[in-house]
Amino acid sequence: MAEMDTSGGGGHKKGPGVKKGKKLSTRVDLTPMVDLGFLLITFFIFTTTMSQPTAMHLYLPKDVKDDEKNKVKNSAVLTLMLGKNDVIYYYEGDSAQGLKPTDFKKVRDIIIDKKRRTNPSDFVVILKPTVDATYKNTVNILDEMTIDQVKRYAMVDISPVEYNFIKLTENANGVH
Repeated sequence: MAEMDTSGGGGHKKGPGVKKGKKLSTRVDLTPMVDLGFLLITFFIFTTTMSQPTAMHLYLPKDVKDDEKNKVKNSAVLTLMLGKNDVIYYYEGDSAQGLKPTDFKKVRDIIIDKKRRTNPSDFVVILKPTVDATYKNTVNILDEMTIDQVKRYAMVDISPVEYNFIKLTENANGVH
């Protein structure tokens, strides 16, 4: 609250017998203003919504009988394996013998080309991140599936044989 300070002060006399009024100084107490500020800060902290976590929407397969699972033509399968240093290794069919390296700039052309040459109902992409792949690359390849409108894809663990193929290819190309 504001209060009046009546101590001290006193006027200057200009002549004998002339009395001048005392000068009063004011002092403003800011304690209630600080309290109000903290109340407003507390109010806004409790009433605001915190940022919502962003999550990727994944389409999960429908439940089917065991005898109907994994029926895919080998010629319609494209396997993408994520390696280190943003390198993607891919092969078509079920044999990793034709393993070829590529990068994220060229993988879209590879997916679209395979999709164009394959019956759309049979086309499947298998994603296999290695232990050397980064989380960023895994998310990027999942985004690529959405961009390229790949309806059927699966993320599975890489087999030791395929991982050895990748290691041999990296050693042959001088990647460490």
